[in-house]
Amino acid sequence: MAYRWAEGRPERLPALAAELVRLPVEVIIAPSNYEIVAARQATRTIPIVMVAGADPVGAGFIASLARPGGNVTGTAISPPEIAGKLLQLLKELVPQARRVAVIVNPDFPGMAAYAQEFDVGARGLGVTTQAVPLREGSDFDTAWVHSMRDRPDALYVVVDPLVGMHMGQILQLAARLRLPAIYTARGAVEAGGLMSYGPGFEAMIPRAAVYVDKILQGANPADLPVEQPMKFDLVVNLKTAKALDLTIPPSLLLQADEVIR
Repeated sequence: MAYRWAEGRPERLPALAAELVRLPVEVIIAPSNYEIVAARQATRTIPIVMVAGADPVGAGFIASLARPGGNVTGTAISPPEIAGKLLQLLKELVPQARRVAVIVNPDFPGMAAYAQEFDVGARGLGVTTQAVPLREGSDFDTAWVHSMRDRPDALYVVVDPLVGMHMGQILQLAARLRLPAIYTARGAVEAGGLMSYGPGFEAMIPRAAVYVDKILQGANPADLPVEQPMKFDLVVNLKTAKALDLTIPPSLLLQADEVIR
């Protein structure tokens, strides 16, 4: 088994994927869209198994969920429609919220469909959003200084590999500015964030292993349907709510799959 790690630098991924192809390997496991794009650039014949592909049809990785049609298959992360659901939950948490700052990496492949669904949801809820783009670590302080000129009422954090690398800083700033925030990954709430909604990434890893096993036994990735998550967890951190002097509505607590006390 061969591993390659980009050390948080997406620009290194094409060269690393090309190294794997030259070895050669029988299957490439690609955790997110960054790695999927790099692997597809390197090969259209070696099977590529997604762990958490974001909008794989819209991103052009596969022809359809039922029949991928190429050398890419595996498991997909939340569909774009989840963007509006997270915003609804945030609005339920903070009914008075009118301005929401959205921390997002706009360069993450496949993000456009999620942004579109988010805009639709925001209009329906009467919420004004402000993107706080995070493309690299050096953007962090500049982006936040700019966004805080007009203080938002809440934060919406779209977690991808790059944003995840700076999660500690994001959590610290959210706490310092006393802003309620919702995250797309539960790990952020386990680390001190307020609330998250989404599928468990950990559960997708063993499913990817199932795909690898089928392919090594002779299955064609073009014929292996892509799986989407069936369960989405709402996680609430009451410790963080208390620190923010925020009361979690009973309706949200009843929906919560896990409450951190």
